[in-house]
Amino acid sequence: MIKKYLPAILALVLVAGIIAYIELQKPDIPRIDQKKVKDKEGKYPKAPDFVGIEKWINSEPLTMEQLKGKVVLIDFWTYTCINCIRTLPYIKDWDKKYRDKGLVIIGVHTPEFEFEKKYENVLNAAKDYQLKYPIAQDNNYGTWSAYQNRYWPHKFLIDIDGFIRYDHIGEGAYDETEKMIQELLQERMERLDRKDGIKVNMSKPSEVTPVDFSKVRTPEIYFGYQFTRGNFGYEGIKPEGIADYEIPLSPRKNYVYLEGRWKNNADNMELAGEEGSIFMIFDAKNANIVAGSGNGSEAFVFLDNEFENDKNKGSDVQIDGNKSISKIKEFKLYNLASAENYDVHVINIDVVGRGFKIYTFTFG
Repeated sequence: MIKKYLPAILALVLVAGIIAYIELQKPDIPRIDQKKVKDKEGKYPKAPDFVGIEKWINSEPLTMEQLKGKVVLIDFWTYTCINCIRTLPYIKDWDKKYRDKGLVIIGVHTPEFEFEKKYENVLNAAKDYQLKYPIAQDNNYGTWSAYQNRYWPHKFLIDIDGFIRYDHIGEGAYDETEKMIQELLQERMERLDRKDGIKVNMSKPSEVTPVDFSKVRTPEIYFGYQFTRGNFGYEGIKPEGIADYEIPLSPRKNYVYLEGRWKNNADNMELAGEEGSIFMIFDAKNANIVAGSGNGSEAFVFLDNEFENDKNKGSDVQIDGNKSISKIKEFKLYNLASAENYDVHVINIDVVGRGFKIYTFTFG
C-alpha cells in the first residue's frame, strides 16, 4: 500500500519544500502604511540622502531609497576623535545584535584634519577598530551639511519610512539610544506581521573605558594657526613660519608649551629641528595626542617629571629599561598617559625625529 501512495507523498513533500523555499526568498521589506507615513510627515524630518561621498568601505554605494524598510543608524565620526573612539564598542555591539533584525549602521566619516581624508588611513582605522558596517567618506562635508551637523560624534536614527526619529550628540545615553533602536525595530516587525518581538538586554561592552567627565578639567587643545583656541602658551603665532621656542619658568595649567624649533602649519605644529619638547600641566587622568611622522619619530614620555611605568603608561607607550617611549609614525590618536587618579599632572614629551607633527591634545 505504501508503494502505491509513495509518488503522491513525494509530490506533496516536493510542493511543501517549494513553498517553504519561496517563503524564505521573499524580500524582508515591511509593507507601507500610508496613514502612519502621513502622521509622521507632520512630526519628523525626512532623512537627507548621502551627498558628495567619495568612497565607501565595507559596502557598495548606498542611498536612503535603498535603505527604506530598514532602521538606519547614521554615525558622524572621524577616526582620531577620542569621543568617537569611545563610542565604537557600543556601535559595534549594536551592529552585531541587530543587523539580522533590520538595523543598518552607517559610519559617515567626515574628517577634521587633512590626513583623515586619505582613503588608506580611514581603511586602516576601520580594520584596527574592527568596524564591519558600511563607512562613507564624506571628505567635502556634503552629507555633514545635508544633516546640518556640527559635531563629532553625532548619531541619527531613521525609521523604516525614512524619517529621523532620534539623534544624540557626543558620548553617553547608550541605553536611551538602544531603547530607541529596539522601538523602531519593533515597529518594523509589526509591519512585517511578525509575532517575534525585539527582546534583547542593553549592551554593556567589556572594552569600554569609563570616564568621569566631571573630573576632566582640561579642554581639548588644538595646534595650528587655523585651529588654535587660545591655549597655546605663546603669543604671535606666525602662519607657515618657523620659530624657536622655550618653556617658560612659570607655565600655566591648561596651556601647552614647546621647546625647540617648530613650524606653524594650518592644523598642526611640525618639528623643524632634530629634537624638541612639548610640555603641559593638565587636570585629568588620561592624556592623548593626535600626531604622526612621515619618517618616524620617537617620543620619550615623562609623567609628573618621571618616566612612566606599567601603572601609569599610556597604551601606545613601551617601557624600555628606564625609558618610556612611544613610536610615532602613523597619523592617528596615541594614548601617552594613564595616571592612577584624576588630578593635576605634568606631561613632558621629548621628541626625536624631524617632521613630527602634533595636531591635538585630548584628555579623559
